[in-house]
Amino acid sequence: MSVLKNWDINLRQSEKKTLLSFFILYSFFTVLLLLFLAITYYNSQKNLMLKDERLILSKYANKQIQKLKYLHVNFDKVPRIYPRNKKFKSGIYDSVYVKIFSLLDSDKVDLNEDIYLQDDKIYYIKELESYYLGTKYVVIEVKDNGIWKNKVYNNFAIYGTILLSILLLMGYFLMNLILRPMREAISLLDRFIKDTTHELNTPISTILSNIELSEDKSADERLQKRLNRIKIAAKTISNLYQDLVFLTLSSKRESKKEKTNIKRLLEERIEYFSLFFQSKKIVIRLKLEDGVVLYVDKNNFRKLIDNLLSNAIKYNKINGYIEVTLTKNDLCIKNSGRGIERDKLSQVFKRYERADKSVGGFGIGLSIVSKIAEEEGLKIMIDSVYKKFTTLKVSW
Repeated sequence: MSVLKNWDINLRQSEKKTLLSFFILYSFFTVLLLLFLAITYYNSQKNLMLKDERLILSKYANKQIQKLKYLHVNFDKVPRIYPRNKKFKSGIYDSVYVKIFSLLDSDKVDLNEDIYLQDDKIYYIKELESYYLGTKYVVIEVKDNGIWKNKVYNNFAIYGTILLSILLLMGYFLMNLILRPMREAISLLDRFIKDTTHELNTPISTILSNIELSEDKSADERLQKRLNRIKIAAKTISNLYQDLVFLTLSSKRESKKEKTNIKRLLEERIEYFSLFFQSKKIVIRLKLEDGVVLYVDKNNFRKLIDNLLSNAIKYNKINGYIEVTLTKNDLCIKNSGRGIERDKLSQVFKRYERADKSVGGFGIGLSIVSKIAEEEGLKIMIDSVYKKFTTLKVSW
């Protein structure tokens, strides 16, 4: 079980979907196959049992017919008592299937059959050539001892378990065969992302550092605007780089929890995004309480704040606003943006899902927020009114 559990943990989301689809389909056909084999085996054993019983019941029927013949011939000379036998029960019917007399446990007898099993009773029907006492059919009933059933159940338990084990083993190898190309593709993609993020780090850092060195308060307004655009673009790439690093390396990075002043961290990140606010003419409204200190991984919480602010900017309107409220119990970020339709709210924390596809991005921001919140033991809630506002609250 531990091997399967570890294997399941390492599966990517796409692998899990493929695995689930395969498992449902494979299980369905496996159950159908086992049911077919079980029914076939059961019926074959029942037919063998009835074949063996036919010889015995035929003898019982012949004895009963002899007694009926004797009673018919000597009807006025002997007591008119229907013949009985301790080994079986019997009944007699006329040519139109009407009961003449019966000691059978069931009144519903299929006279068109030769021999059959019903309710743990075996019924044998013998058709008479001569109509003794008006009888056309003699029915013999004996109780099924059930020995053959126990044999069937035991054999099916043993051989069914062996067959099921073989099918499961085949399924395991088939799953690996099906998932191998996907795993290789995912592994190749992971290596590509890691190599790409590694190569991006140096040029991004170089661009940002040179922009800061090139900033000059005496520069004319047109040049300053160009520098600001370059800086925003570089910071956007830097944020994307940090997100990719988090996604690809978060499982290998050790969490370092420390006492973190949340207000100070918020002010730092708001300052970092100041050019983004200016570019869309967004008004920032702050209500930050002092003394809010959490024992968290500072880098994780910084990444959480960055993605919340980035989304609040990206899905905002020109001349809109962003409200950032910090209390001792939660952090709330509200924007005056596009809003999210009610039926899409449950999807926003899924990776690669975007509520508004007209805006750029990969749909990984809120999935990162959700992952960090889970790692840090935080609760995250979202509220939105389409085309009016969106509020994201992180509580602890």
